[in-house]
Amino acid sequence: FPSQTVTGNFAKMIHGLNANQLTDQVIQRSKRMILDTLGVGLLGTSTEVCHKVAQYSKIYSSDLSSTIWGHLDFRLPPLYAAFVNGVAVHSMDFDDTWHPATHPSGAVLPALIALSEACPQKKKISGLDLLLAFNVGIEVQGRLLHFSREARNIPRRY
Repeated sequence: FPSQTVTGNFAKMIHGLNANQLTDQVIQRSKRMILDTLGVGLLGTSTEVCHKVAQYSKIYSSDLSSTIWGHLDFRLPPLYAAFVNGVAVHSMDFDDTWHPATHPSGAVLPALIALSEACPQKKKISGLDLLLAFNVGIEVQGRLLHFSREARNIPRRY
């Protein structure tokens, strides 16, 4: 329908998706994107900006905690772990891109990993579930950009 909302579009796209719908090609590309993002993120943990956001985030505490990449002894609430790890990925500016211009994995993967670590042991997700969530996150980000007038002509503005 013409009056469909952005939220309705997302819900329609996401509803009923399951890991069995991931093709072999999507799984392989997703694994490559995840590995690339982890590598860039680990390298990014040595940047000054990553150190600053990590220090800032230390003031927050929670019963739930997630790992800060590259620091086994440093954990933060999932929201801040995702923030610090996302900054680490973006601080190197070598993370993946697509059109309209965005860095999809650097925003999606840190949030997924932080949330998956915070899940209770009895509710841990499988690797395929993580791949499905990763792909849904990438798709939602892409759809948000397609709904944005500002994002449509970013290459022309530069």
